[in-house]
Amino acid sequence: MPSPAELLELPFMRTALLELGLLGIAGGLLGAWVVLRRLAFFTHAVGGATFPGLVVADAAGIRPLLAGLAVAVGYAGAVHRAGARAGGRYRDAVTGVVLAAALAVGVVLASDVFESGARVDSLLFGSLLAISPGDLWAAGAAALLAVLATATLGPAWLASGFDSEGTRAIGAPVGRIDALLLVAIAAAVVTSLPAVGALLTASLFIVPAATARLYATGVTALLAGSVVLALAEGALGAYVALWLDAPPGPAVAVVAGGTFAAATLIRAGLPHRLAPVA
Repeated sequence: MPSPAELLELPFMRTALLELGLLGIAGGLLGAWVVLRRLAFFTHAVGGATFPGLVVADAAGIRPLLAGLAVAVGYAGAVHRAGARAGGRYRDAVTGVVLAAALAVGVVLASDVFESGARVDSLLFGSLLAISPGDLWAAGAAALLAVLATATLGPAWLASGFDSEGTRAIGAPVGRIDALLLVAIAAAVVTSLPAVGALLTASLFIVPAATARLYATGVTALLAGSVVLALAEGALGAYVALWLDAPPGPAVAVVAGGTFAAATLIRAGLPHRLAPVA
Protein backbone atom coordinates (compact mmCIF):
# COMPACT_ATOMS: atom_id res chain seq x y z
CA MET A 1 0.00 0.00 0.00
CA PRO A 2 1.51 3.37 -0.99
CA SER A 3 1.89 6.03 1.66
CA PRO A 4 0.04 9.36 1.31
CA ALA A 5 3.44 11.01 0.83
CA GLU A 6 3.77 9.21 -2.50
CA LEU A 7 0.99 11.40 -3.85
CA LEU A 8 3.37 14.33 -3.67
CA GLU A 9 6.42 12.43 -4.92
CA LEU A 10 4.88 11.68 -8.30
CA PRO A 11 4.67 14.71 -10.63
CA PHE A 12 1.44 13.59 -12.30
CA MET A 13 -0.20 13.06 -8.91
CA ARG A 14 0.83 16.55 -7.77
CA THR A 15 -0.83 17.92 -10.88
CA ALA A 16 -3.91 15.81 -10.23
CA LEU A 17 -4.14 17.00 -6.63
CA LEU A 18 -3.80 20.62 -7.70
CA GLU A 19 -6.54 20.15 -10.29
CA LEU A 20 -8.82 18.50 -7.72
CA GLY A 21 -8.05 21.22 -5.19
CA LEU A 22 -9.06 24.00 -7.57
CA LEU A 23 -12.14 22.11 -8.69
CA GLY A 24 -12.97 21.37 -5.05
CA ILE A 25 -13.18 25.10 -4.36
CA ALA A 26 -15.37 25.71 -7.42
CA GLY A 27 -17.49 22.61 -6.88
CA GLY A 28 -17.89 23.18 -3.15
CA LEU A 29 -19.01 26.80 -3.42
CA LEU A 30 -21.24 26.45 -6.46
CA GLY A 31 -22.45 23.05 -5.25
CA ALA A 32 -23.90 24.73 -2.16
CA TRP A 33 -26.03 26.93 -4.42
CA VAL A 34 -26.91 23.90 -6.51
CA VAL A 35 -28.46 22.05 -3.56
CA LEU A 36 -30.08 25.18 -2.11
CA ARG A 37 -31.67 26.09 -5.46
CA ARG A 38 -32.51 22.47 -6.35
CA LEU A 39 -30.40 22.50 -9.49
CA ALA A 40 -28.81 19.06 -9.09
CA PHE A 41 -30.47 17.62 -12.20
CA PHE A 42 -29.42 20.62 -14.28
CA THR A 43 -25.83 20.42 -12.99
CA HIS A 44 -25.56 16.72 -13.76
CA ALA A 45 -27.11 17.25 -17.18
CA VAL A 46 -24.70 20.04 -18.16
CA GLY A 47 -21.84 17.57 -18.41
CA GLY A 48 -23.88 15.13 -20.49
CA ALA A 49 -25.15 17.90 -22.74
CA THR A 50 -21.59 18.79 -23.74
CA PHE A 51 -20.80 15.23 -24.85
CA PRO A 52 -21.55 15.67 -28.59
CA GLY A 53 -19.50 18.87 -28.68
CA LEU A 54 -16.61 17.14 -26.97
CA VAL A 55 -16.72 14.28 -29.47
CA VAL A 56 -16.68 16.64 -32.44
CA ALA A 57 -13.94 18.81 -30.92
CA ASP A 58 -11.78 15.77 -30.12
CA ALA A 59 -12.11 14.41 -33.65
CA ALA A 60 -11.45 17.82 -35.23
CA GLY A 61 -8.46 18.61 -33.04
CA ILE A 62 -10.23 21.53 -31.38
CA ARG A 63 -9.63 22.21 -27.70
CA PRO A 64 -12.48 20.32 -25.94
CA LEU A 65 -12.86 22.96 -23.19
CA LEU A 66 -13.78 25.62 -25.73
CA ALA A 67 -16.36 23.43 -27.43
CA GLY A 68 -17.74 22.28 -24.09
CA LEU A 69 -18.03 25.85 -22.82
CA ALA A 70 -19.94 26.96 -25.91
CA VAL A 71 -22.38 24.06 -25.63
CA ALA A 72 -22.80 24.42 -21.87
CA VAL A 73 -23.54 28.14 -21.98
CA GLY A 74 -26.03 27.60 -24.79
CA TYR A 75 -27.64 24.80 -22.81
CA ALA A 76 -27.86 26.98 -19.69
CA GLY A 77 -29.56 29.68 -21.75
CA ALA A 78 -32.11 27.21 -23.12
CA VAL A 79 -32.90 25.85 -19.66
CA HIS A 80 -33.24 29.37 -18.26
CA ARG A 81 -35.65 30.41 -21.01
CA ALA A 82 -37.70 27.26 -20.45
CA GLY A 83 -37.72 27.90 -16.70
CA ALA A 84 -38.93 31.45 -17.23
CA ARG A 85 -42.07 30.16 -18.93
CA ALA A 86 -45.07 29.01 -16.94
CA GLY A 87 -43.30 29.40 -13.60
CA GLY A 88 -40.53 26.98 -14.45
CA ARG A 89 -42.73 23.98 -15.24
CA TYR A 90 -40.72 23.18 -18.38
CA ARG A 91 -37.24 23.36 -16.84
CA ASP A 92 -36.91 19.72 -15.79
CA ALA A 93 -38.54 18.53 -19.01
CA VAL A 94 -36.08 20.49 -21.16
CA THR A 95 -33.19 19.29 -19.00
CA GLY A 96 -34.16 15.64 -19.33
CA VAL A 97 -34.88 15.76 -23.06
CA VAL A 98 -31.63 17.56 -23.88
CA LEU A 99 -29.60 15.20 -21.69
CA ALA A 100 -31.01 12.07 -23.31
CA ALA A 101 -30.67 13.50 -26.82
CA ALA A 102 -27.12 14.73 -26.22
CA LEU A 103 -25.90 11.39 -24.92
CA ALA A 104 -27.54 9.57 -27.84
CA VAL A 105 -26.08 11.95 -30.42
CA GLY A 106 -22.67 11.77 -28.77
CA VAL A 107 -22.65 7.96 -28.89
CA VAL A 108 -23.70 7.95 -32.55
CA LEU A 109 -21.00 10.47 -33.46
CA ALA A 110 -18.33 8.62 -31.51
CA SER A 111 -19.16 5.15 -32.84
CA ASP A 112 -20.47 5.66 -36.37
CA VAL A 113 -19.21 9.02 -37.61
CA PHE A 114 -15.78 9.63 -36.14
CA GLU A 115 -15.07 6.06 -34.95
CA SER A 116 -11.55 5.97 -33.51
CA GLY A 117 -11.29 9.74 -33.63
CA ALA A 118 -13.06 10.14 -30.30
CA ARG A 119 -11.67 8.96 -26.95
CA VAL A 120 -15.05 8.09 -25.50
CA ASP A 121 -13.81 6.73 -22.15
CA SER A 122 -11.84 9.84 -21.26
CA LEU A 123 -14.63 12.11 -22.48
CA LEU A 124 -17.21 10.36 -20.33
CA PHE A 125 -15.11 9.59 -17.24
CA GLY A 126 -12.18 11.99 -17.47
CA SER A 127 -8.44 11.46 -17.50
CA LEU A 128 -7.16 13.05 -14.32
CA LEU A 129 -3.62 11.78 -14.85
CA ALA A 130 -3.32 13.55 -18.21
CA ILE A 131 -4.16 17.07 -17.03
CA SER A 132 -2.52 19.81 -19.09
CA PRO A 133 -1.38 23.26 -17.91
CA GLY A 134 -4.35 24.71 -19.78
CA ASP A 135 -6.69 22.52 -17.75
CA LEU A 136 -5.12 23.81 -14.53
CA TRP A 137 -5.58 27.41 -15.63
CA ALA A 138 -9.21 26.69 -16.49
CA ALA A 139 -9.79 25.08 -13.08
CA GLY A 140 -8.14 28.08 -11.42
CA ALA A 141 -10.45 30.40 -13.34
CA ALA A 142 -13.44 28.33 -12.20
CA ALA A 143 -12.31 28.56 -8.58
CA LEU A 144 -11.89 32.33 -8.87
CA LEU A 145 -15.28 32.63 -10.57
CA ALA A 146 -16.93 30.65 -7.79
CA VAL A 147 -15.34 32.78 -5.05
CA LEU A 148 -16.19 36.11 -6.70
CA ALA A 149 -19.71 35.03 -7.66
CA THR A 150 -20.47 33.77 -4.16
CA ALA A 151 -19.15 36.96 -2.59
CA THR A 152 -21.02 39.32 -4.90
CA LEU A 153 -24.12 37.41 -5.99
CA GLY A 154 -24.58 34.98 -3.10
CA PRO A 155 -27.06 37.15 -1.16
CA ALA A 156 -29.10 37.71 -4.32
CA TRP A 157 -29.10 33.99 -5.15
CA LEU A 158 -30.23 33.22 -1.62
CA ALA A 159 -33.01 35.80 -1.65
CA SER A 160 -34.22 34.75 -5.09
CA GLY A 161 -34.22 31.10 -4.09
CA PHE A 162 -36.19 31.50 -0.87
CA ASP A 163 -38.58 34.29 -1.94
CA SER A 164 -38.54 34.89 -5.67
CA GLU A 165 -41.70 36.99 -5.70
CA GLY A 166 -40.56 39.15 -2.80
CA THR A 167 -37.18 39.69 -4.42
CA ARG A 168 -38.85 40.69 -7.67
CA ALA A 169 -41.20 43.02 -5.80
CA ILE A 170 -38.31 45.12 -4.50
CA GLY A 171 -37.03 45.60 -8.03
CA ALA A 172 -34.25 43.02 -8.13
CA PRO A 173 -33.61 41.48 -11.60
CA VAL A 174 -34.51 37.93 -10.60
CA GLY A 175 -34.34 36.58 -14.14
CA ARG A 176 -30.86 37.94 -14.69
CA ILE A 177 -29.71 36.74 -11.27
CA ASP A 178 -30.92 33.21 -11.95
CA ALA A 179 -29.39 33.22 -15.43
CA LEU A 180 -26.00 34.19 -14.00
CA LEU A 181 -26.20 31.27 -11.56
CA LEU A 182 -26.92 28.79 -14.35
CA VAL A 183 -24.12 30.17 -16.51
CA ALA A 184 -21.64 30.12 -13.61
CA ILE A 185 -22.49 26.50 -12.86
CA ALA A 186 -22.29 25.51 -16.53
CA ALA A 187 -18.91 27.19 -17.02
CA ALA A 188 -17.44 25.65 -13.87
CA VAL A 189 -18.75 22.18 -14.73
CA VAL A 190 -17.03 22.38 -18.13
CA THR A 191 -13.66 22.99 -16.46
CA SER A 192 -14.10 19.72 -14.51
CA LEU A 193 -14.62 17.60 -17.65
CA PRO A 194 -10.91 16.81 -18.22
CA ALA A 195 -10.69 15.50 -14.66
CA VAL A 196 -13.94 13.59 -14.14
CA GLY A 197 -15.59 13.51 -17.57
CA ALA A 198 -19.10 14.28 -18.71
CA LEU A 199 -20.83 11.72 -16.49
CA LEU A 200 -19.14 12.22 -13.11
CA THR A 201 -19.46 15.95 -12.51
CA ALA A 202 -21.88 15.23 -9.67
CA SER A 203 -18.95 13.92 -7.61
CA LEU A 204 -17.61 17.48 -7.38
CA PHE A 205 -20.63 19.75 -7.78
CA ILE A 206 -23.48 17.90 -6.06
CA VAL A 207 -22.44 15.14 -3.67
CA PRO A 208 -20.11 17.12 -1.33
CA ALA A 209 -22.71 19.88 -0.93
CA ALA A 210 -25.52 17.36 -0.44
CA THR A 211 -23.45 15.69 2.29
CA ALA A 212 -22.67 19.00 3.99
CA ARG A 213 -26.33 19.98 3.89
CA LEU A 214 -27.18 17.04 6.16
CA TYR A 215 -25.40 18.80 9.03
CA ALA A 216 -25.11 22.48 8.14
CA THR A 217 -27.41 24.79 10.11
CA GLY A 218 -26.72 27.88 8.03
CA VAL A 219 -25.62 28.96 4.57
CA THR A 220 -22.09 29.85 5.70
CA ALA A 221 -21.64 26.44 7.28
CA LEU A 222 -22.98 24.82 4.12
CA LEU A 223 -20.53 26.71 1.91
CA ALA A 224 -17.56 25.90 4.16
CA GLY A 225 -18.55 22.27 4.63
CA SER A 226 -19.07 21.75 0.91
CA VAL A 227 -15.59 23.06 0.09
CA VAL A 228 -13.90 21.03 2.84
CA LEU A 229 -15.64 17.84 1.76
CA ALA A 230 -14.90 18.41 -1.92
CA LEU A 231 -11.21 18.95 -1.16
CA ALA A 232 -10.97 15.95 1.18
CA GLU A 233 -12.87 13.60 -1.12
CA GLY A 234 -10.74 14.64 -4.08
CA ALA A 235 -7.50 13.95 -2.22
CA LEU A 236 -8.76 10.64 -0.84
CA GLY A 237 -10.06 9.61 -4.25
CA ALA A 238 -6.64 10.31 -5.80
CA TYR A 239 -4.99 8.20 -3.09
CA VAL A 240 -7.44 5.33 -3.64
CA ALA A 241 -6.80 5.49 -7.38
CA LEU A 242 -3.04 5.27 -6.81
CA TRP A 243 -3.45 2.43 -4.32
CA LEU A 244 -5.79 0.35 -6.50
CA ASP A 245 -4.33 1.44 -9.85
CA ALA A 246 -7.85 2.59 -10.76
CA PRO A 247 -9.08 5.56 -12.84
CA PRO A 248 -9.01 8.63 -10.57
CA GLY A 249 -12.31 10.13 -11.75
CA PRO A 250 -14.46 7.12 -10.81
CA ALA A 251 -12.43 6.70 -7.60
CA VAL A 252 -13.33 10.26 -6.54
CA ALA A 253 -16.98 9.56 -7.36
CA VAL A 254 -16.98 6.36 -5.28
CA VAL A 255 -15.39 8.12 -2.31
CA ALA A 256 -17.91 10.97 -2.53
CA GLY A 257 -20.84 8.56 -2.78
CA GLY A 258 -19.56 6.46 0.11
CA THR A 259 -19.13 9.56 2.26
CA PHE A 260 -22.67 10.67 1.52
CA ALA A 261 -24.07 7.24 2.37
CA ALA A 262 -22.15 7.10 5.66
CA ALA A 263 -23.16 10.65 6.57
CA THR A 264 -26.81 9.85 5.85
CA LEU A 265 -26.75 6.79 8.13
CA ILE A 266 -25.06 8.73 10.93
CA ARG A 267 -27.45 11.66 10.53
CA ALA A 268 -30.43 9.31 10.84
CA GLY A 269 -29.28 8.36 14.33
CA LEU A 270 -28.74 11.91 15.60
CA PRO A 271 -31.29 13.94 17.59
CA HIS A 272 -33.71 15.90 15.44
CA ARG A 273 -32.59 19.07 17.19
CA LEU A 274 -29.83 19.26 14.57
CA ALA A 275 -31.84 20.81 11.77
CA PRO A 276 -30.10 21.12 8.40
CA VAL A 277 -30.36 24.30 6.39
CA ALA A 278 -33.56 24.45 4.34
